[in-house]
Amino acid sequence: MLRTLVSAFKIKDLRKKLLITLLLLFVYRVGCWLTVPGISPGALQDQVSGTTGITFLSLMNSISGGALANASFFALGVSPYISASIIVQLIAMAFPDMLKDDNKQKKINFLNRIVALVLALAQSIGIVVSYANSEGFIDTRMLGASVPVWVSCTFIVIMLVSGAMFTVWLGEKITSIGVGNGLSLLIFVGILSTACTGLFTAAQGVAQNIDYLWTILIFLLAVVVIFSLIIFIDNAERRIVYHAAGYTRDSRFSKPSSYYPMKVNSTGVIPIIFANALVSFPQMLITIFWPNTEFADWWTRYLGTGSWVYIVVTAFLILFLTVVYGAMMFKEQNPSEFFQKNNLTINMFHHGKQTADYLNRINSRLNWFCGIYLAFIALVPSLVFNALATTSLDSTLINAFSVTGLMILVSVALEFEKQLDQQVARRTENRGFLKRVKL
Repeated sequence: MLRTLVSAFKIKDLRKKLLITLLLLFVYRVGCWLTVPGISPGALQDQVSGTTGITFLSLMNSISGGALANASFFALGVSPYISASIIVQLIAMAFPDMLKDDNKQKKINFLNRIVALVLALAQSIGIVVSYANSEGFIDTRMLGASVPVWVSCTFIVIMLVSGAMFTVWLGEKITSIGVGNGLSLLIFVGILSTACTGLFTAAQGVAQNIDYLWTILIFLLAVVVIFSLIIFIDNAERRIVYHAAGYTRDSRFSKPSSYYPMKVNSTGVIPIIFANALVSFPQMLITIFWPNTEFADWWTRYLGTGSWVYIVVTAFLILFLTVVYGAMMFKEQNPSEFFQKNNLTINMFHHGKQTADYLNRINSRLNWFCGIYLAFIALVPSLVFNALATTSLDSTLINAFSVTGLMILVSVALEFEKQLDQQVARRTENRGFLKRVKL
């Protein structure tokens, strides 16, 4: 990665793109610290940062780099757009005829923005309604004057929705005039900022109690092990060997065989994010419409975040969504058509149904393995860390280094390095070609 960045900075146009990318990322980080007028500073800190384990709010806070806990202008971050893109993608896969024309991608992008706007509005209203009754949440003093509560609430909703859509605009600008996928880089910077903040808080705890240093070292060692496992699985693939037409096992003049790669983890972290959103949705509705009731207390105690029912349902949802989403992605890619068009054979199978059935069988096994892996990696480490946590500093580290965040970091970093390396190689080849032409 470092060598690729050094090579990119030596090329003028790539250096310009990287500097623009860094500037837009800096603008995003500044917005994550600007508190929305009408919300008391630190009002969401205890509610969001005080939770341990994987919850939808803690995941949103981690992705936004602590912007939600700061009640900032970019508090929602790219979470509405992520959920919107998942929903639109699932609809497009389930009903392919709806978006079957030359402008398919433009329609999908437009639908993503519309659905993201609706989700941002719903999340903003949910946050305001959920915490409006909390003491000290709403600040009715705005611009030196006192205003009614409903005016403050309306202004907060407008600012949060505007911040979410401005974040989407920043991401699209980075994609168009910068380097890499802009929205992915915004998530990457947010998670990295959360991790650095957690380490800084832990370092302050060491200054007060030197024995806590061993806890940090053991925790970081566990993070390195999990990080290595994530990188290994993310790069793992099942290679399907295929041969050109006319291949026979006894033929000396057969064309050399090659392979078709099938990623082990083809779904990424989408099942984890979507599963946590679905499981947290009922609790969010109860908090909005039936707060401070016996039903709300019962739900929080037996079905709320951290309960065994919550954990089991989340695990099964991750497994189910991985299998279903992986199958839908595989159907859309349709690799059997690739073999048929190029007249390629797999294990001497005939084109058509035999090849398709063979590939579907392999994809199904990979999806089941990936679902079990994602459910394990998303829940088990967090449960172990929570069981061993003895202080609030331990909880800070757990929230800062969530496994979901680590998986996003790995996938975004690998994808960014791949894109940057391709651009460096392309420009280097063009430069060499131009030199040969001049000679």
